[in-house]
Amino acid sequence: MKALGDILNNRKIQKRQILDDKTVFFVFKKIIEEEFGQIGKSKFTPDYFAKKRLFVKAQNSAWSAEFWTNKARIIKKINKELGEDGVEDVKIK
Repeated sequence: MKALGDILNNRKIQKRQILDDKTVFFVFKKIIEEEFGQIGKSKFTPDYFAKKRLFVKAQNSAWSAEFWTNKARIIKKINKELGEDGVEDVKIK
C-alpha cells in the first residue's frame, strides 16, 4: 500500500492562483487608460468581481456604448495582462 505522500508526489499538482478583486480592478484601470486615455479612465469604475465576471459602472450611456463596442478586445487584454482567463465577461451598470 502506498503512502499518501508518495501518491501526491507522483502527481503533478498545480496550484491555481485565485484572483482577487483588487488585482482585477488594477489591471482593468490600466487597460482602460491604454484604450481611452486619462479621460476614459475617469468614466469607468470597477464595482465588484465574482465568478469570472467584472461589474463596472459607467458615467453615462454614451460611455457604456463605447465600452460595449470594445468589450471583446478589452477582456482579451485584461486576460493577457493577468496571464490567465480570469475574466470571462464584463457587465456595465
